[in-house]
Amino acid sequence: MNIHEYQAKEILQSYGVRIQRGMVADTPEKALEAARQLNEETGTEWYVIKAQIHAGGRGKGGGVKLAKNLDQVTDISNDIIGMQLVTHQTGPEGKKVHKVLIAEDVYYPGESETKEFYLSILLDRATGQNVIMASTEGGMDIEEVAEKTPEKIIKEWIDPAVGLQGFQARKIAFALGLSGNAFKEMVKFVFSLYKAYEATDSSLFEINPVLKTSDNKILAVDAKVNLDDNALFRHKDLAALRDITEEDPTEVEAGEAGLNYVKLDGNVGCMVNGAGLAMATMDIIKLSGGDPANFLDVGGGANAETVESGFRIILKDPNVKAILINIFGGIVRCDRVANGVVEAYKKIGNIDVPIIVRLQGTNAEEGAKVIEESGLEVTSAIVLKDAAQKVKEALA
Repeated sequence: MNIHEYQAKEILQSYGVRIQRGMVADTPEKALEAARQLNEETGTEWYVIKAQIHAGGRGKGGGVKLAKNLDQVTDISNDIIGMQLVTHQTGPEGKKVHKVLIAEDVYYPGESETKEFYLSILLDRATGQNVIMASTEGGMDIEEVAEKTPEKIIKEWIDPAVGLQGFQARKIAFALGLSGNAFKEMVKFVFSLYKAYEATDSSLFEINPVLKTSDNKILAVDAKVNLDDNALFRHKDLAALRDITEEDPTEVEAGEAGLNYVKLDGNVGCMVNGAGLAMATMDIIKLSGGDPANFLDVGGGANAETVESGFRIILKDPNVKAILINIFGGIVRCDRVANGVVEAYKKIGNIDVPIIVRLQGTNAEEGAKVIEESGLEVTSAIVLKDAAQKVKEALA
């Protein structure tokens, strides 16, 4: 589960991570009030106005701007709140901005210059260990840095049996070229960040940039946090941070119906029971000349209600030209699924795309008979290859 920058910073601060302080606002009036309060608490006279959406690249899209006085805070907030912000991660449709973060300006002058770094923590599935990634090239597109200058990416793997060790945090600080108080601050920063990552059962912490201020403090200027959905039952307070306005409405609807759904860009909708079979089904769709329009796992207990919900969700995608239902009758009987398909088809009505139903396993023949005798425009198949051929014919 993704959360907003201001929420991520609140989590980090609770674990001792120094952050760029700020306050969230959903109107220009509240933004001005937040700026005044921030001035009283920090003394800052310049303010960074940041759009709060679940996507990176906000600055390049015009969603991060500097206000040099209170009048500019109102004007900039008015421009950003309500805008459709387009970045390289939102797609061409962009995302509507509902809130802005009014943050203190931390790039203040001093005897030594500021320096930006990159720091993240995530799970390396290849090793089964968490890995801390750092780079001196903070504030830039880290993907581009990794591609063109991979030697600038520092990696430190953490043995889960012993956790983060002092020498590892110091190794990262040394590799970033720090010394003196900035070195000590970075070691503390790394330890606090790792503590927050583990305690919240997160799958990703990304701080870009981590800033060394002119007075050698280390703080998080931005924060991207992804929480592990499977662990949210242990963190009710974190689960409450979910913002469904930032999520695909169709995926939200699917989740409420108990379906595992991910929208894709293809033309063949697929409804399958089981994640592994769903992946195989998407492969067979590609081999048949089509492209999967979604990943949809209805689970082992598919019935008329779940099938109907699946139909309605798939049909909301205007790109869908055919639907392949691929069910293996292990826990669920194929005839039960077939009856669910027929019932859902009749209830929805006006389905104008070809539907291919492949049933295999318990009562597969009975299920195929139900489909064939229904009188509906639904094609049945038993063998997966046959189903693929019928998808190909439907797209022709």
